[in-house]
Amino acid sequence: QVHLVESGGGLVQAGGSLRLSCVASGSTFSYYVMGWFRQAPGKEREFVGSITWSIGRTYYADSVKGRFTISKDNANTMYLQMNSLKPEDTAVYFCAADSQGYYRATYYYSSRGASYGYWGQGTQVTVSS
Repeated sequence: QVHLVESGGGLVQAGGSLRLSCVASGSTFSYYVMGWFRQAPGKEREFVGSITWSIGRTYYADSVKGRFTISKDNANTMYLQMNSLKPEDTAVYFCAADSQGYYRATYYYSSRGASYGYWGQGTQVTVSS
């Protein structure tokens, strides 16, 4: 059973930075796509970005492109570096895992929440103006 645990959320002023972490366990992730999603109060969950684990290919939503960066280490941790944060980035951030993502690692599939079978519990990010 895949288990995902996010950390690193908190309160930051607009223009500041945060780095979120997602520790994955329970599988080998060579063929996975790992994603970040977020959900603000009263809004639908939205795609932030993703990484194809074995080859490091990344995709980003237009709203975060150029400000957020996804990376991973050689073990099982994925990161979301968030710079130039805006109040509209305030949300609960979730990491997710798609066990078959390698075989369909296009933006279309990587950006759809339905592609992901495993989700973390989320971490709150609040950006004050």
